[in-house]
Amino acid sequence: MSLNVELLEQSFEQIKPEANEFVESFYHHLFADNPEAKPLFEHVDMKKQKGMLLQSLVFTVENLRNPEALSDKLKGLGTRHVKYGALPAHYPLVGGALLKTFEQYLGDQWTPEVKQAWIDAYQAIANLMLEGAADISAAQLS
Repeated sequence: MSLNVELLEQSFEQIKPEANEFVESFYHHLFADNPEAKPLFEHVDMKKQKGMLLQSLVFTVENLRNPEALSDKLKGLGTRHVKYGALPAHYPLVGGALLKTFEQYLGDQWTPEVKQAWIDAYQAIANLMLEGAADISAAQLS
């Protein structure tokens, strides 16, 4: 899948000045729309968690032109998320909250093209993370 890297980079630049608020809003949307996700974060330091999400977003956008580094990092992230109890069914919940948050922060700049760029990007990210999750699941079975 080819991603619209320029559109992703430009739209992400627009939210960077409000990055901390963006991450707060993301978790607000995630938990408000999906109360079943809340128990996954019961024993999590949310301040630290928000910082890690922001770091992951920045790393991902900054490495869109370096797919090999990005692929390894995202597979590793998927592997770690299995240990946290994340299931494949959780990925669409996160994707929905992420898109909703981008829409909130980009306002008029949330065009159909930008939305599609982020849908495609999240799908690619989720697929790589799920690959990493599958690798650890397969290793546990053997």
